[in-house]
Parts: sequence; C-alpha cells; structure tokens
Amino acid sequence: MPEVEAHAERLERQFGGRILAEFMPFNFTALKTAVPAPDEAYGWPLLGVGRRGKYLILRFNPVSFVIHLMQGGRLRVDESRSAKPRGGQARFTFTSVEAPSTGSQPKSVHKTALLLTEQGRERRAGVWCVPSTELDTSPPLAKLGPEAAGISADNLAERFAANSMRVHGFLRHQGMVAGIGRRLSNEVCHAAQISPFATTRQLGAEGAAKVSAAIEHCVAEGLAAERKRKDMSSSQDRPSAVHMRTGEPCPVCGDRIHEVSYSSYSVNYCAACQTDGRILADNTTSKFLK
Repeated sequence: MPEVEAHAERLERQFGGRILAEFMPFNFTALKTAVPAPDEAYGWPLLGVGRRGKYLILRFNPVSFVIHLMQGGRLRVDESRSAKPRGGQARFTFTSVEAPSTGSQPKSVHKTALLLTEQGRERRAGVWCVPSTELDTSPPLAKLGPEAAGISADNLAERFAANSMRVHGFLRHQGMVAGIGRRLSNEVCHAAQISPFATTRQLGAEGAAKVSAAIEHCVAEGLAAERKRKDMSSSQDRPSAVHMRTGEPCPVCGDRIHEVSYSSYSVNYCAACQTDGRILADNTTSKFLK
C-alpha cells in the first residue's frame, strides 16, 4: 500500500489534467471488463490518480480505470511508445495542449503515455473500466474491506472477534483490511511484537491496539521512503526489519530472523521479539525433522 499510494501521488503530479486519447490493451487478459467501454473516457481530462487497497485508480468524469499491478507489474511513463513493448499489458495515451506564444501561432499538441507492464509468465496485472459514480460498489473494489491505513483499534478489534484466523493471513486478506501485502504483514507483526501465527480472536482488543499502532508506524515508514523516490521501488529496496531478511540479525534484539516458507510467499519473524523464543514449524522442512 505505501508503494501504490506514493506512486499515485507521482502520477497525478505528472498527468493530472491531461486528456485521454486512447487506451490500448496488448492482450485479451489486460482488460477485465466489457462495459463500460474505455473509449467513453476519450477526450476527458484526468481528474486525479488515487488508490483503494492495492489498486491504482485513474479517475475521469464518465468512467475510471482501476488497475492492479500484482507482484511484478508497473505503471510507468512510456517515452518510446513502442508498437510491441516488452512485457506490455496496456497503454494509456494522453494529449496536452500548449498555448501559443503569439496569437498567430497554432496551439501545439503533445502526446504522453503510461505503460502497464508485467514481468514473468503469470500476466495477472489488469485493468477494470468502471463507472466513476459506482467505483466503491463495482468489482473489483466492492469486495474490499476498510483501508488498513487509519483503521481504528476498535474497528480492528471487532473484525478480530468476528474472524478467527492467523493474524498474518488476516492482514493479507483484502476483504478484512485493504492495502496490506506480504512485506507489510511481516513488518506489522514484528512491530507489534506478536506471532504471525497468533489467532485474531485470541489477540482481542489489546492485540488489536498493538496491530493498529504497528500498521500506522509501518505505513508511515513506507510512505516516507517511497515519497523520496522518482519511481516505485522494487521489493529489495523497501524498508524492512524482517521481511526477506532470513538469517540476518533482528534490528531490535539482534537475534536471528527466521522464515516459514509457503509456495507463493514467506513469513519472516524474530522468535525473540515475537514468539517468546519458539521457532515456528516450517512446512518445507518440518517433515524431515520428525
């Protein structure tokens, strides 16, 4: 979430007010909706770039574009506007009109573009075209929970009580709270000094208060780092105390950071800070230790 929030701010500064001339998907998986048609936004200025959960939102008057970058996606300025861009999923082409310097000269029109790319083979990044007045009630945003940034301890405690699950999974579940990914889940659990495997119902109101404060801290730290950049960071550049730091010393206590691996992600934690020294069972290795 911090990365997408800061990127939305950059894009609004660069493209706010520019007129959409064309939206071009490069493959059939890029555009996730059939109606409304993207060309309903042609000729309209970009009112703003926002974020909801992990999604970027390009807002125009009649329709808006909701974009999910997934793990390997990026939405970047496209200077070359190549016919077949590497990893290209879709392109937004804008025009801006420069006023003439004298009354006798015609206005000049400049074209700029944003290119949605995704590396890897999955090609899961995509664009939804949604009526601007129905953003919150239309897929994919309709399924999201409240924003993690700014969620109150009381609201979080209510959700903990109603949904008994591991807190790490709860934080990543976009229907519970929106905007937290793998890195931030690891960092929030470490900042709150709770086990990633602790159940939400057991944590209760006291645990919810710790998690709420940790979310606020980790989001502010991430935003501060991202706002210094000219483009969205890669995973290894993002501030982290435990995420992707298996085997390194914990910055708080100096103990070794551990990892629980799954097929598509890893949980990082400090046993001394979070689990009273207990090493959590790693699904990939525990069967060999029996």
